[in-house]
This record gives sequence, structure tokens and C-alpha cells, in this order.
Amino acid sequence: MKTNFIVLVTFAMLMSCQNQAQNKKETANVTSENVMKQSIYTFKVQDIEGKEFDFASLKGKKIMVVNTASKCGLTPQYKDLQALYVEYKDKGLVIIGFPANDFMKQEPGSNEEIGAFCQKNYGVTFPMMSKITVKGNEMHPIYQFLTQKAKNGLEDSEVEWNFQKYLLNEKGELEKVMSPRTNPNDKEILEWLAS
Repeated sequence: MKTNFIVLVTFAMLMSCQNQAQNKKETANVTSENVMKQSIYTFKVQDIEGKEFDFASLKGKKIMVVNTASKCGLTPQYKDLQALYVEYKDKGLVIIGFPANDFMKQEPGSNEEIGAFCQKNYGVTFPMMSKITVKGNEMHPIYQFLTQKAKNGLEDSEVEWNFQKYLLNEKGELEKVMSPRTNPNDKEILEWLAS
């Protein structure tokens, strides 16, 4: 009888160890899946006129996402962004501007005012979206995707200032994060467009 008890206890311990090993394996699989590259194509946002903009419509194109502001020392980058867009839009580039008032309140205007400013001062024709928040607790989900490795599969980043650039490939996957001070016609961006 004592032998039967020892066999039962041993069997129970083996089953417990096997279950723990299986749980660890499943946890490891979930963790690796969470870091797989996701796509920006799952997002729908509102454009500057309040209409739905579906990122899935950009499949097969390279995408540059930029947080913009009208009263920033970097605001003249609108001119270079527009020039880059004109030169490369027929070669598969789309630039998406997201106005944000997160840095020293340098984008105080309404969507209507921002749209008029961009058109009047820089002739912007690339798609501009509704004003959002790109940092902190109110960060828009699309910027959560762009800044969190667990969602984009590439790297964690922080939006440093207005005009930070996120470069996504033709599959909607994040490939590069460029500093706000990197000009849109910088050699590294041009090489990315050519690749």
C-alpha cells in the first residue's frame, strides 16, 4: 500500500511538472507572437476634414508619418515634405501629416485653421489628418503602434518633438524612425525611398 501511495505521488508530481513546462512553452509562444511586426493597415483615422481615412488603402506604398505643428521652428519642413511628396508620389510614396499640440502648444489651431495654414503657406497636398495627441496618457492608438516595439516589432521610441518621421515599408511595417531635425530630403530618407 505504501508503494502504491509513492507511485501516485510520483505520478502527480510528474504531471504537475509536465503542465508547468507546457504553460511555459505556451507563454513563450505568446510573447514571441506579440513582438512580430504588425501593420499600420489595421488603422482607420479621421482626416483633417473629418472623413474616415483607412490606412489599408495604402497597401503597396511607402508611408512617412509625421507629427506636425504650425508654430514651430521646424514648421518650414512642410515645404520640403511637400516637395518630396510631389517628386515621389507617383513612385509609391505617401506622406501622412498628424497635427499635434503636444510640444509647447505649437499647434493651437482647429483642424480647419491648420488645413488653411498648410495650404496657404506651403501648398500642402499630401494627406493631413485630424489633430491628435502623440505622447502621454492620451496618445492616439496609431502612435502607440509607431512607438511601441510590442506593437510595431521594430523598436520602442518616443516622439521627441514636432516633425518626427516614421518610415513604413510597402507592407505597412515600421522600418525607420527619423529625428524631428532630420530634413525630409536627407540622404538616409532618399536612400530608403530608392531601396
